[in-house]
Amino acid sequence: MAGRTTQRAAGTSRLGLGLAALGRPAYINVGRGELPADRSVDAMRAASWRVLDDAYAAGVRWVDVARSYGRAEEFLADWLAAREPAGLTVSSKWGYAYVGDWRLDAPVHEVKEHSLARFTAQWAQTSALLGPALSLYQVHSLTADSPLFDDLALQDALTALPVRVGFSTSGPRQAETVRRALALERHGSPVFTAVQSTWNVLEPSVGEALAEAHAAGAHVLVKEALANGRLAVSPPARVAGLAAAHGVGPDAVALAAVLARPWADTVLLGPAGPGQLRSNLAALRVPEAGDLGELAVEPETYWRDRAALAWS
Repeated sequence: MAGRTTQRAAGTSRLGLGLAALGRPAYINVGRGELPADRSVDAMRAASWRVLDDAYAAGVRWVDVARSYGRAEEFLADWLAAREPAGLTVSSKWGYAYVGDWRLDAPVHEVKEHSLARFTAQWAQTSALLGPALSLYQVHSLTADSPLFDDLALQDALTALPVRVGFSTSGPRQAETVRRALALERHGSPVFTAVQSTWNVLEPSVGEALAEAHAAGAHVLVKEALANGRLAVSPPARVAGLAAAHGVGPDAVALAAVLARPWADTVLLGPAGPGQLRSNLAALRVPEAGDLGELAVEPETYWRDRAALAWS
């Protein structure tokens, strides 16, 4: 890719590619049939590269990974070295450690810890792999009860990073976490200037807080726009009807609903293969997804159902 001029497709500037589904053999997404049958490291690396190549060719210029996504940082680092793509923004996350030993049936796949020691160790690992390509480093799945909020040494370490610092959120209290985290300051400067949250037509409760964050100048990323694949595999009738009317898949309608939010700066896609990527990109052809507010469920119900998803 070095030395080439790639024609960027209209509309893809707000799309990013997340490698959670491709960096490890098991994840909680449903509808992962496009993954390699054997899920070996080499096969998953090749699958990651195919999706990275296709996403870049389509004009996607943001890639999001994490320490807990198995070998996602490694796969991305190797692809960056081989392809030398221009104009790419890379974000990663720390806080979870991958402990699944590359097994589909691992009893535990990742372990969370928001400590200075975990940050120090994982920053060294991330920076060794991604180096100057990294633009944003995020606390992975920050919650309102995280020890980070009282750990001034950790906050100081974050603000000393040479890259932008953000956090991702999960759980039914996302809005509270977003507001509390973005209010954190050290030495007169904000600790965080970016936030990545789950927002989709089933779980939109964080939307107002994200709109506030965007208005205050924070970069807002949206993850799990397809509710871990549920909106693509078993969409509500309203989503399925709109998909049929527009000649696209239900995933495209669900993604178009997120793209309709003016506060969503970067909307992350999480395809398991090139076919799902193409289907996701059809969201750019959906002229109007409608409000779809009637599809929202109680946050506690949404997150309970999400927690019940099997790693596969």
